Amino acid sequence: MAAEMTDGYVQDDAPKPSDSYYNLGSFNRPVSTNNKEAQRWFDRGLVWSYAFNHEESAECFRKAITLDPRCAMAYWGLAYALGPNYNKPWEFFDGEELESTVTRTHDAVQKAKAEAVNATAVEKALVDALEFRYPRAQAAADCSIWNEPYADAMRSVYEAFPDDLDVATLYADALMNLTPWRLWDLSTGQPATGAKTIEVKSVLDHALALKGGLQHPGVLHLYIHLMEMSSSPELAMPIADHLRGLIPDAGHLHHMPTHLDILCGDYRRAIASNTDAIRADERFLARAGPLNFYTLYRCHNYHFRLYAAMFAGQSKIALQTADWIEATAQKTSFASSHRQWPTGSRPSMGCVCTPSFALACGKKFLTCLCPKTKSFTALRRL
Repeated sequence: MAAEMTDGYVQDDAPKPSDSYYNLGSFNRPVSTNNKEAQRWFDRGLVWSYAFNHEESAECFRKAITLDPRCAMAYWGLAYALGPNYNKPWEFFDGEELESTVTRTHDAVQKAKAEAVNATAVEKALVDALEFRYPRAQAAADCSIWNEPYADAMRSVYEAFPDDLDVATLYADALMNLTPWRLWDLSTGQPATGAKTIEVKSVLDHALALKGGLQHPGVLHLYIHLMEMSSSPELAMPIADHLRGLIPDAGHLHHMPTHLDILCGDYRRAIASNTDAIRADERFLARAGPLNFYTLYRCHNYHFRLYAAMFAGQSKIALQTADWIEATAQKTSFASSHRQWPTGSRPSMGCVCTPSFALACGKKFLTCLCPKTKSFTALRRL
């Protein structure tokens, strides 16, 4: 029997301890709950948020709430996962989705505040800071105006808890989301005007030097994004290597080091790691299906594998990957609001939609994902 709705959060039956789940490694952040299963689902939700699978992250936090409705951090996690991120800022939410997201995130934060009476000091600080990100239940004309107050609030949390790896990750994330994908001036190699690039690097460098920093998925993930558009991405490669295989079933984290592999010409390793990412994502696909935002991340792995294979002269692998892309496009209907993110619209992501890629992939995939790229325009002339 399905569980009843409780303040709009419970969506399905409470998970049983014996339920099988993905292998997310040993990551753990103890929170204020006496329910071991709620703790388990909180940890899973936080890992998925660091792996940029925000839909699955939100589901995990909902399950933690089902198991312990008094767990403030579970509501905090739900609000965090539902909101904007580095690849999906507020501007990418369409009207209906925007209103729904603002309402749900604000509601979740208010619930977290109500349940934070017995929370730890750092938990209370995180909840209070997140309220600045979702200050009201109705969308503003431009919700990005909330990003800076949230980053300022997270600065205070970080100053109070500078050796907390999750706080460092969340603070760096807040700073990066002030200017997503615009941390560096690509013409000069210097930090972009108005970006908090130097502050982000200071925070992440400190986190990496702490015990456990080189095993923290959030710190490692953000460090790659920080350095990939710099003038010296190769300096981050030894750090990125710690992320390979760290979270076995999080495909996007297998993929992330290849942002640097591609830039530095290590195409064979880019092929290998994106193959690992694709295998991990097949496990997610089997359980969650293709009709979700994460399918764009799966296609991103295909794109990198194909791109690396072409530059490595591996035509068999390139054509195999093109077949996989087309098969995925045939099975999936992409919402128009998702077209803004995939490769081709973000040249800074390490790969761009080249004419060779366009020819290899075929018209169907490019119609779905890259309708405005130069490559697709060229393909249509053939």
